[in-house]
Amino acid sequence: MSAALDTFAKARTALRTIAELLKTGSAVPYLGPAVAQGAPGRRTPEALAAFLGTKVALPRRAKGNVWAAAQHIESYKHRNTVTALMNEAFAAPVPPAPLHSALAQLNLPLIVESWYDDAMRSALAGLDNWGEVQGITRAGIGEDRWFRFYNAAGEATCATQAAEWTTLLYRPHGGVTPARNYLISDADYVEVLTEIDIQTPIPEEVRHRRAGRSFLFLGCRFHDQMLRSYARQIMKRSTATHYALLPEGEITRNESRFLTEQGIIPVTLPFNDAISELLSCL
Repeated sequence: MSAALDTFAKARTALRTIAELLKTGSAVPYLGPAVAQGAPGRRTPEALAAFLGTKVALPRRAKGNVWAAAQHIESYKHRNTVTALMNEAFAAPVPPAPLHSALAQLNLPLIVESWYDDAMRSALAGLDNWGEVQGITRAGIGEDRWFRFYNAAGEATCATQAAEWTTLLYRPHGGVTPARNYLISDADYVEVLTEIDIQTPIPEEVRHRRAGRSFLFLGCRFHDQMLRSYARQIMKRSTATHYALLPEGEITRNESRFLTEQGIIPVTLPFNDAISELLSCL
């Protein structure tokens, strides 16, 4: 009993620390799909892979792996088919969860959204002086670029304007809004991962804003090597201490090792309880 109380007490103390970091702009929220639990649409990579499998017959090696599934469709159908299916998968607007809304009101310098829906963008809508940068596929675009900037109205803009925004929303995998950019296939990530060690695919403005800040991973899983690689590179050259509120489910050995290696402290409360406690501290 005392051990459980001790764990709960430490978790609450950590959440109060996290809240103070957020309120002072000293933490970067890194949002995963579980933040919008219960919302319409595909809330995990596995669910998205299953959706793609209902639309196109997949070989065994691609079943359950969304990146391999998208690559199979791209290779044997067309990239346009992948985009159309992603548009369908994320057609239903995802209303902001209370956490999205709370984060939007904090005027944070940087928010990372690692899923494809529009919940965080919707939470920011109506506020002043923000915009976003999205990772883009290089498949067939004929451009030597890794990302695009968009203002609050969804209009394409440039890094110079982004430097003036109070809040920058970074969506490294793209998103359904405003322009239906998706990094989703194995080929998309092969290109990015060959360069990401030298940080080329990460916008300079993101690199500037992450410096000296902790990362707060919310609703993310790291059970896939690609997800770990992205998080590791995005949080480079930030502070040494970070926190994670993980969704329900057993942490894999690779996830546990990743958290330890990166100095990420998991908050040991059920996810929904941890979010509620965090919101009460903001």
